[in-house]
Amino acid sequence: MKPLLLLGCLLLGLMQYRLWWGDNSLAEYFHLEHQIAEQQQNNDELDARNQALKEEILDLRSGKEAIEERARNELGFIKKGETFYRVVGGEQRSMTVSNN
Repeated sequence: MKPLLLLGCLLLGLMQYRLWWGDNSLAEYFHLEHQIAEQQQNNDELDARNQALKEEILDLRSGKEAIEERARNELGFIKKGETFYRVVGGEQRSMTVSNN
């Protein structure tokens, strides 16, 4: 009976070793699960960016409003009859309060 009990404990110990430290262990499983979650989040962000780019492409192909908006923002174009004001920021003055 003792050798059978010893053999059972030995087998249980071997299975525990593989579970915690061997190939495909629980630690490796949780690490891979974390990597999958990070990659899924990265993929979702890239999908959102791709969707925004697709919408911008469709907008550029379909109308002049998007082209006009880009020309205004990136190149500074203005229409006839419009007045362009450029606000240039200067140094900000700091006020000091003295307690006399």
